Amino acid sequence: MSQQPFVGRPTPITNATHTQKTSGMPIHKYGSYEQVDIPDRTWPDARVTKAPRWLSTDLRDGNQSLIDPMTPARKREMFDLLVRMGYKEIEVGFPSSGETDFAFVRSIIEEGAIPDDVTISVLTQAREDLIERTVESLVGAKRATVHLYNATAPTFRRVVFRGSKEQIKQIAVDGTRLVMEYADKLLGPETTFGYQYSPEIFTDTELDFALEVCEAVCDVWQPAEGREIILNLPATVERSTPSTHADRFEWMARNLTRREHICISVHPHNDRGTAVAAAELALMAGADRIEGCLFGQGERTGNVDLITLGMNLFSQGIDPQIDFSQIDEIRRTSEYCNQMEVHPRHPYAGDLVYTAFSGSHQDAIKKGFDAMEADAAAQGKTVDDLEWAVPYLPIDPKDVGRSYEAVIRVNSQSGKGGIAYVLKNDHKLDLPRRMQIEFSRIIQAKTDSEGGEVTPKAIWSVFEDEYLPNPENPWGRIQLRSGSTATDKDGTDTLTVEAVVDGVETVLDGTGNGPISAFFDALAGIGIDARLLDYTEHTMSEGASAVAASYIECAIDGRVLWGIGIDANTTRASLKAVISAVNRAGR
Repeated sequence: MSQQPFVGRPTPITNATHTQKTSGMPIHKYGSYEQVDIPDRTWPDARVTKAPRWLSTDLRDGNQSLIDPMTPARKREMFDLLVRMGYKEIEVGFPSSGETDFAFVRSIIEEGAIPDDVTISVLTQAREDLIERTVESLVGAKRATVHLYNATAPTFRRVVFRGSKEQIKQIAVDGTRLVMEYADKLLGPETTFGYQYSPEIFTDTELDFALEVCEAVCDVWQPAEGREIILNLPATVERSTPSTHADRFEWMARNLTRREHICISVHPHNDRGTAVAAAELALMAGADRIEGCLFGQGERTGNVDLITLGMNLFSQGIDPQIDFSQIDEIRRTSEYCNQMEVHPRHPYAGDLVYTAFSGSHQDAIKKGFDAMEADAAAQGKTVDDLEWAVPYLPIDPKDVGRSYEAVIRVNSQSGKGGIAYVLKNDHKLDLPRRMQIEFSRIIQAKTDSEGGEVTPKAIWSVFEDEYLPNPENPWGRIQLRSGSTATDKDGTDTLTVEAVVDGVETVLDGTGNGPISAFFDALAGIGIDARLLDYTEHTMSEGASAVAASYIECAIDGRVLWGIGIDANTTRASLKAVISAVNRAGR
């Protein structure tokens, strides 16, 4: 006998209820990407344990993709930034494309702007007049590389060049020979000269043909000890999964002769949105160098993002050998040079990437900071000496020049943890958990009625108004003037408090087994029924001028309310906390 569902129980979701309909999009126009036959691939077991060589192409690939290409001043600003960050290989332009790029290359050489350990690179197509002009731009440089490319993919051979494989290979061979000839003719002994070749559209080129072209180029250049060649294998248009991209690099690394004298370079674009993963897996597959741009600038969806790649290494305890410690300065300079904004959710650098609005996230972050402080104190160390372990924060924002101010921001999705974090971080107030709950309801009511974000300044203003009456805002029945206590030989405390009660100067007297108990007794004398439920205190600073914060939970005329008092004297702070709760009850 089959079981019947309980009355009122919802019908469970089944796979049948999730049957997808066809999209109706013209999928017949697109074919699948060819996989690489490499069953004994080794890259999945590899690990990246050190930084690759980096090349920034912000001034070439990045610049040529801008709506408003950089002026000479903006180019120089970008170049100087890249040098400060520590990039040792920088592609500085396409000198044969026009006078602007040529003049910029000449300016940084003639003005001595290039450090001795930085190699500049310039790009050229494989035409003799362009090669001559390109090499001419490098006269007087200390370290320089000419980067020559020609497209090798089938579609380009058929549609663009209408040439055979042999003709396309000959373009690369002849171009390489011309680069060598003009370097010998135009460059003096002061220049350490290098060469880079790119079989453009590598990821759409047949692997065996890409290898054939690269080997033919190497036959001309003759790489050997002290005579490196850079073979750059670009994903000019990202077309495959990162895993297939890695397979292609492992296949090339295995099959290239003279491998020990070849630097294999990765140049991913981001058409599929996986350029970072493709670059990282290519390193695992044997690549030596990565070309990209800050913040992923570049044609269409951009080049691979050097910021994300470098910071990914940093977050795993690997020195990226690039200085990202002032990420906001890097971002501002890049935005000025490119005249394009960096997205607020951009990894590591966006305005909001270390910010939590969600209540559960905020609570976990606050507890993470508290745990690290406790662990450091227990071990006699600083927090910076410990391995970073704060939920939802892959790195310490302080390591890239961010303050903790924006780590937690409060809106209608926030909870007690986030609000408590703001008060502790900005005002050194460590609210007890039940007080966090109480105050979060007050802030929640504000966000529900007004919408939007509540700034730390606004949170503090609400907190002051709710718990801390002051001369500028002297609300409540009672304002404390002064107080004194005395303890007799049997341990009973006598308390005398001078206060303003309902606008009248009043002296309150009470006794109890401590100042707080005595104060409750004094309050009973003016008709206030208050009872202590919980009490906690902590110092807000160290040294002779230390200030204490006292938190008191009271039952007042049948209501449970918290109060807070802040004072250099702990007894006075606790009395203020009681008054805070009592005044709130009468509001």
